[in-house]
Amino acid sequence: MSLSLPVPNVTAFFDDATNTVSYVVQDPQGSACAIIDSVLDFDHAAGRTDTRSADRIVAFIREKSLNLQWILESHVHADHLSAAPYLQEKLGGKIGIGNQIRVVQDTFGKVFNEGTEFQRDGSQFDALFDDGDSFHIGQMRAEVMHTPGHTPACLTYVIGDAAFVGDTLFMPDVGTARCDFPGGSAHDLYQSIQRILSLPDETRIFVGHDYKAPGRDEFAWETTVAAQKAANVHVGGGTDENSFVDLRETRDAQLAMPKLIVPSLQVNMRAGHMPPAEDDGTVMLKLPINRL
Repeated sequence: MSLSLPVPNVTAFFDDATNTVSYVVQDPQGSACAIIDSVLDFDHAAGRTDTRSADRIVAFIREKSLNLQWILESHVHADHLSAAPYLQEKLGGKIGIGNQIRVVQDTFGKVFNEGTEFQRDGSQFDALFDDGDSFHIGQMRAEVMHTPGHTPACLTYVIGDAAFVGDTLFMPDVGTARCDFPGGSAHDLYQSIQRILSLPDETRIFVGHDYKAPGRDEFAWETTVAAQKAANVHVGGGTDENSFVDLRETRDAQLAMPKLIVPSLQVNMRAGHMPPAEDDGTVMLKLPINRL
């Protein structure tokens, strides 16, 4: 890897309730930063939200006197709610996601019978990224890589010597993301992973979740391209596409739906905003029967 590539300062925030890792990524030459994959705490049984996880990030950014420029989503998460609007209200910044969010919005707009008032053009977000796009965090250039498979809109953000892969890859001893959500594809995921693994071996990879594989006592979220190529239990060691697809589809058929999938999708396809309130001001989430 070229010595001229910046090495961003990366601070991770692990959410125990959802096994999600959120990141603050800072330009090493200044105060500019971005947040990747934030979490809004949600008590499903009580229907209550809480901002304690997001407030940890707010406190960190304020303590370090950082300038938040971007609030980035790697995809529409199905296992936690995004805190993007809350973070934007507190700290500013633009909310960005992949432009294939339109496909996701169209799919789940129908599932939740959202009607014509729900815009399916991605306009809830401040920026929609296409494959090959770039943007800056201070003086640091970030490259956008479209890596579908888990969902149609998944992105990997390559920032200096670091790649933030969302749910595409997990730690090598955990493997890869499921592909059985609407619009998912194990074939697409395999090809996306090959793109990520074509980055220089020393590229740091930061994953979106960790589940502590058997035999490992600590949560972890940072690895490298070289480690993934050598040891990923699903795609390492030169696993071919057909073998991966067979493994992935067999595993997916045995997985339960994420417990927060229904609220997460309705909120996250709106850039973290809740659905419109009822006439009495109460916000409601829908529970479609036999649709997911």
